[in-house]
Amino acid sequence: MTLATDGADEQSFRTVASGRGSKQSDIRAHNERLVLSLLRRRSGLTKADIARLTGLSAQAVSVIMRKLEDDGLLGRGSIVRGRIGQPSTPMALKPDGAFSIGVKIGRRSVEMVLIDFVGTVHDVIRETYRWPMPAAVTRFIKEGVATITNKFTDREKSRITGVGIASPFELWLWEEGIGAPQGAMDEWRTTDLLKDLQDHIPFPLYLQNDATSACGAEFVFGRGQEFQSYLYLFIGFFIGGGVVLNGSLLSGTTGNAGAIGSFPLRGQNGHIHQLIDVASASTLETHLQRNNIDPSPLWNLTEGWSVFPEAVDQWINTITPPIAEAIVGACSIIDFPAVIIDGGFPPDIRKRIVEKTNSEIDLLNTKGIVRPKIIEGVVGAQARAIGGACLPYFDKYILTSTQFAIELA
Repeated sequence: MTLATDGADEQSFRTVASGRGSKQSDIRAHNERLVLSLLRRRSGLTKADIARLTGLSAQAVSVIMRKLEDDGLLGRGSIVRGRIGQPSTPMALKPDGAFSIGVKIGRRSVEMVLIDFVGTVHDVIRETYRWPMPAAVTRFIKEGVATITNKFTDREKSRITGVGIASPFELWLWEEGIGAPQGAMDEWRTTDLLKDLQDHIPFPLYLQNDATSACGAEFVFGRGQEFQSYLYLFIGFFIGGGVVLNGSLLSGTTGNAGAIGSFPLRGQNGHIHQLIDVASASTLETHLQRNNIDPSPLWNLTEGWSVFPEAVDQWINTITPPIAEAIVGACSIIDFPAVIIDGGFPPDIRKRIVEKTNSEIDLLNTKGIVRPKIIEGVVGAQARAIGGACLPYFDKYILTSTQFAIELA
């Protein structure tokens, strides 16, 4: 691992600055992110701990942490006495050190959350629709940001780092799948959401694929901190995914890295289809509609899943074999040690899906690959909105690169 230290040479500077030339401000920003990222992974580290883990000098760590304290991003814990040497002070991220707003644009609903610096959700605004349209979405975002920030003091508003939007890309391609009339969503082809919002939102704006954003939420606030590399699956109206590789959230050339929904599968009749066609919550909605059952509880309240026990049982048994097949296929390309599964449903449903997926993988031929751990995500149904809120944090405060492959022993 190459770290920028106060005595780093010119080559180290180039590594940190990613080709932008070596500037002292780049080094300082990198090391501040490094300290914040360490404390996000393990709260309560002392200055000595951080110096040991990073290789930075004690003096450099003191300067960095003093700056982060002055900025209101770090707080001190109780002094620890009784050990060898001078008393030490554990440090932690301050929850009110920064805030962020996240928006999830879904096929059946749009949601906005306000989170603090440690990921606690402080406010939620939600609206459902038959299908998403640009005018309705932009109105919701404008009004939602105003509603949330009107509750803040000027000092709190100054700590809002930005508004991150998590959205499926090329929404117009999904009109048939969500039951919209042909051409109803063509407006999305010419919509520049960030441009339409920039004059109405007084904070930096960010946009990312919704499944990649959900993966980012798990990376920052969930079990993603346990692994340097993993495949992430989020089962929403359509199944999607994300990839973390060597400690970096991988977005890909076009932002679609980890698009597990496009994974090709061969049906029993030889017909080639995609995972999204057989392993999404939309298939449960379709089943309920065909049986004249109102599926709206699936999208209004996650607890509503208990209303359809038999249909949910059948759905889980149907989606897990192709999910298992896709996981094995993905692991044959990248040696993922873990696969994290989450989705827009209650935790008990998530647990059952993970258990059944593990059972289905046991039935497959995994010769030549190391079987990954299949585990539950912990962020839950709001992962895409929270992932949107993470986008400003990624831009300003979080180090995500192979340089952050530190073993927190």
